[in-house]
Amino acid sequence: QVQLVESGGGLVQPGGSLRLSCAASRSIFSTTQMGWYRQAPGKQRELVAAITSGGTPNYVDGVLGRFTISRDNAKNTVYLQMNSLKPEDTAVYYCQAIEGGRIYWGQGTLVTVSS
Repeated sequence: QVQLVESGGGLVQPGGSLRLSCAASRSIFSTTQMGWYRQAPGKQRELVAAITSGGTPNYVDGVLGRFTISRDNAKNTVYLQMNSLKPEDTAVYYCQAIEGGRIYWGQGTLVTVSS
């Protein structure tokens, strides 16, 4: 089992930045992939960015160049740096871990982009 706890969400103005953190309850060194998903009101949960155990990132087109995913295995933490935020980025952001074929989710953190 892996417990994931997200933090760093909040209210930010358009064009602003936030950094989300996802702290795992134990080592994430063996996870196949760590990822960030988001779910806006009335919409399905969607992948935002993911990073493999080797550190290779992958982004959806809408955040490419604005968001950066990274992982610190020593701290058992994955980050999502979000820059140039837009109102359409407003959503609950969830951390996901895939390990040994099992999928784990955090409880989510709310990001609101509004003036």
